[in-house]
Amino acid sequence: MPIYLDHNATTPLAPEVLEAMLPYLHGPYANASSLHRLGRASRDAIEAARAEVADLLGAQASQVIWTSGGTEANNLAIKGVMHQGGRLLYGATEHPAVMECAESLMAVPRTVVESIPVTAGGLIALDRLHAQLAQAPVTLVSVMAANNETGVIQDVAAIGRAVHEIPDALFHVDAVQAAGKLPVDVRQMGADLLTVSSHKLYGPKGVGALLRTAPVDLWPLHHGGAQEGGLRGGTENVAAIVGFGVAARLAQARLADRVAHLQALRDRLEAGLAAIPGLIRFAADSPRLPNTVQMALPGWAGETLLMALDRQGFCVSSGSACAIGHGAPSHVLVAMGVPDAVAIGAIRISLGAENTAEHVDRLLIALTALAQQGVRG
Repeated sequence: MPIYLDHNATTPLAPEVLEAMLPYLHGPYANASSLHRLGRASRDAIEAARAEVADLLGAQASQVIWTSGGTEANNLAIKGVMHQGGRLLYGATEHPAVMECAESLMAVPRTVVESIPVTAGGLIALDRLHAQLAQAPVTLVSVMAANNETGVIQDVAAIGRAVHEIPDALFHVDAVQAAGKLPVDVRQMGADLLTVSSHKLYGPKGVGALLRTAPVDLWPLHHGGAQEGGLRGGTENVAAIVGFGVAARLAQARLADRVAHLQALRDRLEAGLAAIPGLIRFAADSPRLPNTVQMALPGWAGETLLMALDRQGFCVSSGSACAIGHGAPSHVLVAMGVPDAVAIGAIRISLGAENTAEHVDRLLIALTALAQQGVRG
């Protein structure tokens, strides 16, 4: 069985989540919009899950809008706010679901889109952000809580305070990678909109949520139904939503133990990596997720190293799973000032709850042997 070290791409379904989902896959099958008793049972299950997801994020159940995942939630937040134009600022190291969504708006009349620079450590350059906020009216600022490649954790509370000094400016936080790995409180972050995804915290794929904590006038991406207050038309996937709710409840209950476990494994991994000559760890001095290490091995292209590790039974990533295969260096590392020749060699190791010290030690043995093999293009 391969050793899975790609948890920032997706996580395995928790057994408790599967158990909770199964009755809704072969039992109560009614449309949650139907008024009969079976329909009401589906509706009750959806609302119970809504409360569980809200509890994880320090929110109210009424603030949770179901989506098909983090990508749709990010698009709903950004396009939903920017549908009448305005000025949008987004972090230079955002996930493609934010970055490409923002860039798609450049052709929209009366719309200005700008990226916010980051430091060499991957943190939002707060001085540059303040300067951008002071230049002209701002409609929306979008910044991720934790980066999916480097694991860098942004000071979103400080960013939120800066944004809210600007009249009528809104703040969106992509918390897809943070939820389940860090305490996430939408109120402390100062987020008007916040994105989460089920499959990043041991829930099912195909379901996510956008939290709307302020009276934001969103324009829906989907039309044709009154579900989710008219913001997300379409019959709900009850089983997936129920699974998301249970995953959120488990994430909250197990957060402290999970963080301690992941941090211990990451410390063990990084101590071993430090002994490999020439190995580069990115954003090593920045605050990072407890499970994430991004690194490069001299002489190896990232995808070549990935495949070499795959042949030895290790599943890692060469960057965002949503951007694999384009052959270009990571835009995250480029924004941090990493030279292309170095950035092209990056791989990401993201640990999970089922990983062990033995898994880490076996990976270190494999990386040490590969480092000794020399140059691989």
